[in-house]
Amino acid sequence: MTAKRDLNVTVSMQRGLSPRISLERVALIEAVEELGSITAAAKRLGLSYKGAWDIVQGLNNLFDTPLIEAAPGGKAGGAARVTERGHDVVTAFHRVQTEIDAALAKLEAGFAGETARDLFWSLGMRTSARNALRGKISHITEGAVNSEVSLQIAEGVEIVAILTRRSVEDLGLVVGAPAIALIKSSFVLLAKGENLRTSARNQIAGKVAGREDGAVNSEIAVDIGGGKTLVATITLESARTLEIAVGDPITALVKAPHVILAVE
Repeated sequence: MTAKRDLNVTVSMQRGLSPRISLERVALIEAVEELGSITAAAKRLGLSYKGAWDIVQGLNNLFDTPLIEAAPGGKAGGAARVTERGHDVVTAFHRVQTEIDAALAKLEAGFAGETARDLFWSLGMRTSARNALRGKISHITEGAVNSEVSLQIAEGVEIVAILTRRSVEDLGLVVGAPAIALIKSSFVLLAKGENLRTSARNQIAGKVAGREDGAVNSEIAVDIGGGKTLVATITLESARTLEIAVGDPITALVKAPHVILAVE
């Protein structure tokens, strides 16, 4: 006889394939609000400094305005505050959690069998793309086979994607509609200097917000404005050759075919 398993629910709010807003991420926002520091909040929740920063950057990328604003401080800690938008998200999340808790008994009685397991597995899917940037479609240029779609992710910052015309139709993409750009960090190239000549359709200027070196690769976080961050994974040798340091001006290069667009 198979032992009965209770149905447990933890709220995880998600737009399309974008990073989730889960209980753990909301807990980080609340800890930052109380302690005024991302470093202190990370210690309280048992997170690494890098792990906490990854969550903050992911959340800020997901919304039109940042949820947490932070001053540079490194592992020693810098001042951070939760914005009004961040407070609204926390409040909304807890309201959803309360409603889900109230409905849990009904869900447990109503769901059973293979179909239910498939459903919950599907709802739990995640994307492997390191960068998920929310924005609004600003322009669509149609071609015979492919279309060029521009997504404004911040004031003065756009990302261009190349999709088939069929994909544009299937996703229901129109100017003014919200969408999320998914970009793997390995698809983001970095360059220094001005007047760059490159075949990459997207050339996004920014400043280095963080650098994390591993044995082989380096993860570089680029502040591209509007509270948005673009993360690149390059070789450690390349990071040393470019002499990448926090605060340096830098350009992120992304080919348009490497940008995936997702919608709700």
